[in-house]
Amino acid sequence: MKGNKKPKNQGSGIIGAFRFDRMELAGSFGDLGTILPLAIGMILINGLNALGLFMSVGLYYVFAGLYFRVTSPVEPMKVIGAYAIATGITAGQIQASSLWVFLFLLIIGATGMITVIGRYIPRPVIRGVQLSTGVLLVSQGVKLMLGTSRFQALREAAEPYLSVQSLGPIPLGLLIGAILGVLTLLLLENKRLPAAIVVVGAGILTGIFLGTREGLDQIKLGFYLPKLMPYGLPSANDFTFALLVLVLPQIPMTLGNAVMANADLSIQYFPQDGHRVTYPALCISMALANLMSFFLGGMPMCHGAGGLASRYRFGARTGGSNLMIGAIFIILALFLGEHLMGIIYLLPMSALGILLIFAGAQLSLTLLDINTRKDMFIPILVVGITLASNLAAGFIVGIAVAYALKSEKLNV
Repeated sequence: MKGNKKPKNQGSGIIGAFRFDRMELAGSFGDLGTILPLAIGMILINGLNALGLFMSVGLYYVFAGLYFRVTSPVEPMKVIGAYAIATGITAGQIQASSLWVFLFLLIIGATGMITVIGRYIPRPVIRGVQLSTGVLLVSQGVKLMLGTSRFQALREAAEPYLSVQSLGPIPLGLLIGAILGVLTLLLLENKRLPAAIVVVGAGILTGIFLGTREGLDQIKLGFYLPKLMPYGLPSANDFTFALLVLVLPQIPMTLGNAVMANADLSIQYFPQDGHRVTYPALCISMALANLMSFFLGGMPMCHGAGGLASRYRFGARTGGSNLMIGAIFIILALFLGEHLMGIIYLLPMSALGILLIFAGAQLSLTLLDINTRKDMFIPILVVGITLASNLAAGFIVGIAVAYALKSEKLNV
């Protein structure tokens, strides 16, 4: 595939394993479609602290880039985030889930249990997780363009931060998405004018000219540091609720997508430079990130195959992309504090939707190396179960069926 070719040195500054150029910057925006809608939702609906959340995201980008040295995604834990926004649970319960995730991932990562588990996961199941995640990302991207995502429904507006919702009978979000989609197709291989920079730049300009300007008049430059434990220590009931309702449903998806599918994709993209992206390293990386979120009041975070596919497709290759986007988040948090939301609101939901659509499409194409009927059946089954239930169920059933189909007596 064209998008999977390693780029030649583009004449930019290189420091060791880190490249800093327009392609790395463009690719660094690839995660925004997954981060911003859930982050904004948890800030507005669940009361998470904007300063602590975005500071922890920025620091995690930097730490991941410095360690892995290839472009590394940062994403919210989607099961926890989606449930939190849909039900309006407390910030303390979300905070408690971060500590549980830290403990679980630290144990299986530091002891090497995750490597043992990974040996018994068939490759078609990993492809099924990647395909399912890709389909979900494309679907969510389309919903953001149409204005039908959960967050937009709760805000009762397709573009909550634009003053204009439609041009005649045409929803403005759909029009913005269509224009940005065409521009992305035209510029996806363009090194001088990278597609993601155009999408984000055009989106921000739209917000400046057509936005509600919510929060912009409250911006005050200063120097802000996040508070430790901004919600206090979660109660015993918060910890119990978080374990049973938030963390246990999240873990299978984290293992399937953020660890195994992500590491598999890194091997495909970076066969020479991605040797640090191992199952244990990913687990420990996510464990430390969630410990940081627990203390700073951020959201539960992970890596993810979808974010990696998006960052790669839009041009990121090295840890430099992480350092750049991480620096942007850290600077906004340090100098604007919670007022940084005024900047975040400028980016239309439909622009984020375009990033998600191309991320999902790139991730789904990993299926192309499957070449037998039995192996192809497994990803399709995982997708079907995921759409009917959830990715955790698809992952678990996919493993069972993959082993069953090893029998010569069974055919598809």
